[in-house]
Amino acid sequence: MKQKGSEAKRLEVADAYRNWKKWGPYLAERQWGTVREDYSLHGESWEFIDHDKARSNAFRWGEEGIGGFCDSREILCLAPAFWNGHDAILKERLFGLTNNQGNHGEDVKELYFHQVSTPTHSYAKYLYKYPHSAFPYSDLVHGNQKGRHDPEYELLDTGCFKENAYFDCFIEYAKADVDDILMKVTVVNRGKKAADIHVLPHLWYRNFWKHNKRFERPSMKLSSKQEETIIARSIRNGRYYFFHEGGEQLFCENETNNKRIYNVPNEIDYVKDGINNHVVEGKATVNPQKTGSKLAIWHQFTLKPGEEQSVKVRLSKSKLQSPFEDFEAVFNQRKEECEAFYNETIASKIPESHQNIAKAAFSGLLWTKQFYYYDVFKWLFGGPGEPKPDRVNLRNYSWQHLTNRHVISMPDKWEYPWYAAWDLAFHMASFVEIDPYFAKEQLLLVLQENYMHPNGQIPAYEWNFSDVNPPVHSWAVWHVYEKDKNYTGVGDTAFLEKVFQKLLINFTWWVNQKDKNGTDLFEGGFLGLDNIGVFDRNHMPPGITRMQQADATSWMAMFTLNMLRMSLELAKSNKIYEEIAAKFFRHFLNIAWAMHHIGKKDISLWDDEDNFYYDVVEMESGATERLKVRSLVGVIPMFAVEIMHEDLFEELKKFRVKANEIIRTRPDLASLISNLDDTNKDGNYLFSIMRGFRLEHLLKRLLDEDEFLSEFGIRSLSKYHEKHPFVFLYHGHHQIQYEPGESRSNMFGGNSNWRGPIWMPINYMIIQSLRKYYTFYGDDYKYEFPTGSGNKLNLKQIANELTKRLVKLFERNEEGKYQYHADDANHMFAKEEHFKNEHLFYEFFDGDTGKGLGASHQTGWTALIANLIMEMDEE
Repeated sequence: MKQKGSEAKRLEVADAYRNWKKWGPYLAERQWGTVREDYSLHGESWEFIDHDKARSNAFRWGEEGIGGFCDSREILCLAPAFWNGHDAILKERLFGLTNNQGNHGEDVKELYFHQVSTPTHSYAKYLYKYPHSAFPYSDLVHGNQKGRHDPEYELLDTGCFKENAYFDCFIEYAKADVDDILMKVTVVNRGKKAADIHVLPHLWYRNFWKHNKRFERPSMKLSSKQEETIIARSIRNGRYYFFHEGGEQLFCENETNNKRIYNVPNEIDYVKDGINNHVVEGKATVNPQKTGSKLAIWHQFTLKPGEEQSVKVRLSKSKLQSPFEDFEAVFNQRKEECEAFYNETIASKIPESHQNIAKAAFSGLLWTKQFYYYDVFKWLFGGPGEPKPDRVNLRNYSWQHLTNRHVISMPDKWEYPWYAAWDLAFHMASFVEIDPYFAKEQLLLVLQENYMHPNGQIPAYEWNFSDVNPPVHSWAVWHVYEKDKNYTGVGDTAFLEKVFQKLLINFTWWVNQKDKNGTDLFEGGFLGLDNIGVFDRNHMPPGITRMQQADATSWMAMFTLNMLRMSLELAKSNKIYEEIAAKFFRHFLNIAWAMHHIGKKDISLWDDEDNFYYDVVEMESGATERLKVRSLVGVIPMFAVEIMHEDLFEELKKFRVKANEIIRTRPDLASLISNLDDTNKDGNYLFSIMRGFRLEHLLKRLLDEDEFLSEFGIRSLSKYHEKHPFVFLYHGHHQIQYEPGESRSNMFGGNSNWRGPIWMPINYMIIQSLRKYYTFYGDDYKYEFPTGSGNKLNLKQIANELTKRLVKLFERNEEGKYQYHADDANHMFAKEEHFKNEHLFYEFFDGDTGKGLGASHQTGWTALIANLIMEMDEE
């Protein structure tokens, strides 16, 4: 590993979740509105537990909070709540619109920033911005009841932050030891007038006892020997001491308010919303005996303009006599170690503004870890002794084996607070830069027997685990292995072999399920590419019997190359893998050949007229037709590329013999790769679907500013279709037209509603592929950048130029805003001192302006901007 400081040593400690990663920011930022918590008759997830019910409902499968911490099994949770004296409720959780309320799908309507974290969360900092006035819940709901053509109505649009009438709420954590957590909440009045603020650090137990009769309800009560100390006891994690300075202690139980939710009597007094009702409404809803399973320490301040106040608490396994004596010293030490970690990780020669982008990206990635718990069998049929839930639609019925109970990297803890298979692969491509241990653990996790389906499918996401995501897991495994090997000097072959064996099962699932005719051409539905098709590829028009997908087939070609490369690496120490390598070599050649020879008519996915790859559909009549949509579907064949050095083949002679036998048997396949007797000047072989002519012509379109090349990266749909919509007339009128951001089509509805923007993960893979092609072709092969400019660059230079365009999204424009804030009517992010340096990481970006769209904290895959910055520096 590159890092050698204190944080690196903590990372190296084995059994991570019993050590320095035991506590972390593992609370969801939204537990309400999820499939896990949906016990409705018809599967109405967004409505069953909504934001309003969340404060009164004890969740079944997890917990949520603002900048919260918990242990790795989410037994005990710690997070702050706030109240400005005007809201109708405590600010305990982030607010946002449901899928049905937003004119562009679900969307968080808060201002918060994951400022920094170390990989072990020994230090972590979060910023939440809270208005002085009542939070505009209803205004945000009504303001977004517009058409799809209208922009989203955001929190800053409501005017509640006018004249800086808000508080900056900084939430910080520092660990004195594995089970010794210090929390400091600092509130600053940014307004021009004095304002009241209530700060309530909360400590509570997830309600694990209601659904498991083995466990009794845990308890919290005052220490009889030490003031301002609460003792928390649970059969599951023993005894903890919670220390605080000042404030009023409020206790209740983390149990559902059945009276409010279901209009039936409560079984116990002082239920979950008791603290809220006591503080906001003055009701006698907290336990005067000062015991319970949920606790808050109530602090009240009136802050003058610019004034700040801090609240300190400490949670420890040890009974400390002076818990706050070393409080600041611990914080200062952990901050210094955090700074040292990033100084060791991000090269000092990188421009400071770019270092800040990378640090913010990595920190956001670390803050979006979440304890994810979902036992599908229990969700479908109830736990032992529980009645069976009443459901019409048995969602995920075929995934009854799936039991998830682990800390997992999330795409976005508010908008996507569940893992997604292909998102996770991209997350780990970034995680390996800061925590290779976690990257390897996560890649192995979803291949375990309680995740992967017995048939070999990797679970997609909780809305439908059977959805088909692109098979990028193998790519991520090889990426993580190579990066880790480069940093340590030793390849973790035990990890590689373990993953390889599981990926063999997944590969077999793809071959059996998505190539049903055995022709080495694959189908996978929409494959995460949502709205860039002329119709929904999961629900094709009547009369289409089959679709040969350029992207699905290319992803599988990449999968075979990844498996080939892994097997060759493993063959260095175990010669058995040479035969497996030969199998994947042949499979790769078969796929490459099939892409250009479909059926008896010998139709190709490559169109010689347009020089581009397209999907091909087959109709009931037997006719075939290319769907001439210029989109990422036709770019993905670039990703099936690997460079291998001749030394590898000299070492693995059996593989070399078998590979040559395959080529002699099928000489028509030989043109698909460089001859195994012929390398480039550096001794490298090229394995690729696209080489020479096809690569050159694809790049002409890819690097054309009138097609794919935007000022801010590669678009997902060619701008050619802005003036030339593609129309498919077959059992209806199907049309696709370029739109730079959110689509006007309601084909997918909700937040899948985009048609043309820039995606960071696909751009990253394009750039990675260009770097591989450069390794083979070198400086002699040059292409116009942009197309038609007369400016010729080699492929490495083009990769760097694309990187610069993507980085420009995070740089300031002429208005002083980060480019992803382009077109925002509000100028807070351009001019306001305490806004303008805070980064967001959007899900995707407008193909013309670079404006950020979709989820606003999608560091899951947008954190790849940090990789791009660091890899360009290495070049």
